[in-house]
Amino acid sequence: MDGLRALAVFPVVLYHAGIAGFGGGFVGVDVFFVISGYLMAAVIIGEL
Repeated sequence: MDGLRALAVFPVVLYHAGIAGFGGGFVGVDVFFVISGYLMAAVIIGEL
């Protein structure tokens, strides 16, 4: 599960590093929140 979060954070890190082609750092943040919400919901549903 943490691998998915790392995948979402990676574009943000590249954006801050100034790598060309990663100008949309906010997209990575949005993806991170969506994946985190999905994973948290899956854990909560699994616990119920």
